[in-house]
Amino acid sequence: MSEWLEVTVEMFPYGLIPVGELLEDAGVSGYVIEDEEDFRRFLEENRQYWDYVDPELLEQKRGKCCLKFYVTGDGDGRALLSRVRRELALLPEKLEVDPGTLTVSWETVREEDWANNWKRYYKPLPVGRRLRIVPAWENTQPEEGRISVVLNPGLTFGTGMHPSTKLCLQFLEETVTGGERVLDLGCGSGILSIAALLLGAGTASAWDIDPKAPDVACENAGLNGIGRDRYSAFSGDVLKNPGLLGETDIKGYNIVLANIVADVILALSPRVEDWLADRGAFICSGIIDTRAHEVEAALTQNGFRWEKREMEGWAAYLVRKAE
Repeated sequence: MSEWLEVTVEMFPYGLIPVGELLEDAGVSGYVIEDEEDFRRFLEENRQYWDYVDPELLEQKRGKCCLKFYVTGDGDGRALLSRVRRELALLPEKLEVDPGTLTVSWETVREEDWANNWKRYYKPLPVGRRLRIVPAWENTQPEEGRISVVLNPGLTFGTGMHPSTKLCLQFLEETVTGGERVLDLGCGSGILSIAALLLGAGTASAWDIDPKAPDVACENAGLNGIGRDRYSAFSGDVLKNPGLLGETDIKGYNIVLANIVADVILALSPRVEDWLADRGAFICSGIIDTRAHEVEAALTQNGFRWEKREMEGWAAYLVRKAE
């Protein structure tokens, strides 16, 4: 089993170019630059990984900049690391600008089956007042007063751990009264539409542009005793091709769910009314706090009233047509 060292050098942005040049001269073949803006952009553009990111990372990244590279864990790799550390210690006196602390840290990374390691951190999770998210591999007893939503999310979005998902589930608890038709856009693991059915909704249609998502969502529905007569999942972009929903289904959903990203919510805001039944509810989330004002402006412009909730730097909205 091979062993590598993941090395991190912390610095001010001014230090990125000289440190990068130093590494290249030392023989480091490649490196990755990370800063707060990169991390926020990653979160917005890679929704499928939201659940697998420690919620504290966003705060940890605030104002930080670092450069990461890898060396082998053998004698040659450790010798290269020692050389880099020596040359970094001498770098500040050669520069006219302050490169920052140039603090060097490293940790061992082994080539192993990491794809399943995250499961050890994914435990039963109470959400809101009535729900409890339970990993499919956990053998746990039901919790009195809570509805268990059993999930095996794989690497699709939707474990229930991300703040945006929690906010949607809270709104769902308060919105589902029984028998609703639900449209879940960007369904991922299917967690939201499955929870809606377990809360008492009648039927749900789930969509995602990720071709893996429908199989995952239907499998999760089955884990919760929900059959194909009540739950269906498909791959496609209904925003670009509304005809995918079928002419008879375009209008009449009591609840439309979209836990996606701000750009998609902005694009949905002028369209979602076409899919909502009278007095229907649009629950949207996945909106990082710095973009909430854009979503609010779009919802208002398209004639909606909304209730907003926030958690750990993310915003969600319960939206209805203004009367």
